[in-house]
Amino acid sequence: MPENIDAKDRNGARGGIIAFALDFLAVVSAAVLTGMMAFLVVARYLLGMSVVGLHELIMLSAVALYMTGAVIASRKGEHLTVDWIAGNITSPRKKALHDLLIAVLTTIITIFFIVWAYHMFSWGIQRPQMTPALRIPLWIPQLAIGLAALGCFCYGLRDILDAIRRYRRN
Repeated sequence: MPENIDAKDRNGARGGIIAFALDFLAVVSAAVLTGMMAFLVVARYLLGMSVVGLHELIMLSAVALYMTGAVIASRKGEHLTVDWIAGNITSPRKKALHDLLIAVLTTIITIFFIVWAYHMFSWGIQRPQMTPALRIPLWIPQLAIGLAALGCFCYGLRDILDAIRRYRRN
């Protein structure tokens, strides 16, 4: 990872509106997911109740949490890292080239991910499917996957520009 990365963001900033929104969404998704799972256990095993549709809501919260986590990992540069290789590179110029390679690969992969998510979302709109109990459209979790792909793509572009800037500077 580049030397200019602090604990919050790859570009050295301490967050911002997008970082705050992602962190907030991750905390809310985790809290909702945990609360619903705890309620499911209490309702089923202590109260003997079956809560219809709760698994569907848990699934939506889990998808939101996982996709938010993927974007946060991309924001912090904690994705696709091989510490052994990065740790053995001492030259700042070679380090920038290594980071550029990782950023380019990440961006290419996210392009495929965006295309896949678009086709999946489009199919969900053309052939609407719903969850069985609450009738939640399946395009809702599919949209979360697409938004995560776009977020990771944007952070990949940021990382490419950062690596190019550091390569030229060194």
